[in-house]
Amino acid sequence: MNDRRITPDPAFWGNGEPAKVVVPVADLCRAPDGPRDRQLIFGDPVMACADVAGWRYVQSDKDQYCGFVMSGNLGTPTTCTHKVIASATHVYKRSDFKSPDLHSLSFGSQLCVTSQIGSFAQTTMGNVPLVHLAEVSTRKTDPSDVAALFLGTPYLWGGNSRWGIDCSGLVQTALLACDISCPGDSDQQQSLGQSANGTYKRNDLLFWKGHVALVVDADTLIHANAHSMSVTYEPILAAIKRIHDQGDGPVTAHRRLVD
Repeated sequence: MNDRRITPDPAFWGNGEPAKVVVPVADLCRAPDGPRDRQLIFGDPVMACADVAGWRYVQSDKDQYCGFVMSGNLGTPTTCTHKVIASATHVYKRSDFKSPDLHSLSFGSQLCVTSQIGSFAQTTMGNVPLVHLAEVSTRKTDPSDVAALFLGTPYLWGGNSRWGIDCSGLVQTALLACDISCPGDSDQQQSLGQSANGTYKRNDLLFWKGHVALVVDADTLIHANAHSMSVTYEPILAAIKRIHDQGDGPVTAHRRLVD
């Protein structure tokens, strides 16, 4: 059976054109004005097709996720040279941290740097601290380190940014930053790596029905969860017991990423 999340709907697909997200965060919705399934962030490339009442039907390049984005959140694609490597950053009007801030960008946002003035990069949006940027080809090596950048981020169903993120969004962000392909939803992510048993190892994935967490060490995991409504560390055994006791069942899968 085709998965509507990653298989384009023929009713809206055709005569597509490359585009990119030009706002800090854009909801990717199931239908125009419908529920949010995921989010895209600044610079994310998409293939944009049908225009339906001010919404564009798109497929995201990073994970093939399909859905509707408000037309005004998309623009002409440009070659991105850098990306945000801090949990978040500000875009300033001038190359001065005391100047007005124009936007805030989440980790992973992609930008076109046109020049450098002192400790700031000039971009098409404004001026961004160089310390918060790296070349777009830069790759992280440890998903757990990336996930830790989001500690304290509020839980948001379907969220994919520092302003709000859910369990699968956190895992996807962490893995993509390490150049590991990763789909957007937890049920899809259960195909990653290989089945594991016994001792938990760093960067293993633990799954429950509708939930995923990333193992930090043999005793600890990190996850975006509705219990604390944030990204937190939690003892693995305590999380397993709590999730079971609240009626969401046992661990359904333990996966180990393959080098």
